[in-house]
Amino acid sequence: MRHLIPRALAGLLAALAVTMASGQAAPDAAASASAAAAPNGTPALAGPPAGFVAPPEPKPDENNAQRAKSQPGNNAPFWRGVRESGVNKGYSSLPGAEQGVLIQPFVQYPGSRYTNAGEAWRQVRNDWIIPYGGALIVITVLALALFYFSRGPLGGHVPDTGRKVERFTFFERAAHWSNATAFCVLAISGLVMAFGKFILLPLTGSTLFGWLTYALKTAHNLFGPLFAVSLVIVFFTFVRDNFPHASDMQWLRKGGGLFGGEEPPSGRFNAGEKLIFWGGVFLCGGVAVASGLVLDKLIPGMAYLRGDMQIAHMIHGVATALMIVLFLGHIYLGTIGTRGAFQAMRTGVVDEAWAIEHHGLWYEDVRAGRIPAQRTPPSDRPAQPAAQA
Repeated sequence: MRHLIPRALAGLLAALAVTMASGQAAPDAAASASAAAAPNGTPALAGPPAGFVAPPEPKPDENNAQRAKSQPGNNAPFWRGVRESGVNKGYSSLPGAEQGVLIQPFVQYPGSRYTNAGEAWRQVRNDWIIPYGGALIVITVLALALFYFSRGPLGGHVPDTGRKVERFTFFERAAHWSNATAFCVLAISGLVMAFGKFILLPLTGSTLFGWLTYALKTAHNLFGPLFAVSLVIVFFTFVRDNFPHASDMQWLRKGGGLFGGEEPPSGRFNAGEKLIFWGGVFLCGGVAVASGLVLDKLIPGMAYLRGDMQIAHMIHGVATALMIVLFLGHIYLGTIGTRGAFQAMRTGVVDEAWAIEHHGLWYEDVRAGRIPAQRTPPSDRPAQPAAQA
């Protein structure tokens, strides 16, 4: 047994040596045959089998049909065309301005990264307009509430005289209330569309929230043109009394008497009301109306491309957020913030004491006869100046 093991190992080693020798001899024989077949004794290189034709290398400017032949399964030209369709519009058999554009061109809006226009618009809306606009509105509401509970309503320090002065005509009040009603509907519906999914959706559920937002969106589209028309009427109705006056600087220096002391005398509208008129009605209101008309596709001759609508939406969101903030101050001072102010817009008349306390320069003009005390005369008697009333 002891002699069998060395013999078996010797046999295995001999077999392995024979195998390696034969494997090495085959390539040598093939190389010799190739050398013999090559002319002038030059070794021939190994090549493809007879009849094999290599496909052409893919080219970067190939279309998808050509790439299917040069490199089957590689759809890079197709997806490159999709990605760059905003720059080089693709082919589409459907009519329309942007039917051949699947991905918009890359842009960088203020506050967004450099990305395609749709994603850039989403970043501006979700990262800037929604959070900061909402925070500004909430801060304004809290500031007004804090001011009211700390100071209470303004005015009421001069006893009423019983003599009335007409502050607003029926036409002025009709224009104001039409615009105010449209603004309230637009503001509420816009706030729900912007912030509703964060606040109302968890409370109401998706079904009720869906119906509510659809109804408010429809109301938003219907009241938008009414707000636009009434805004123009309000502007031209009150613009004459809202031009700057020298007394406005004195009113601003004293803060309108909001933080102590008597209210500085002013004309028919004080400096604060003029700032709301020019900043809220003219500037923010005008921008909101113009961008809203674009979003409603009411501007004739526009192509209404996606990029145009996205820019209009961002402008509309910023303008309406600022307008809501300004009008919140106006609504506060015109209702619970100032005694007698709401009565003036509801009935059109104020007591002489109210006019003296809040708009002393305007009352002096009324008393001097430069402005009629009653611009809408009753049917049974002519108008009388304030001194005779």
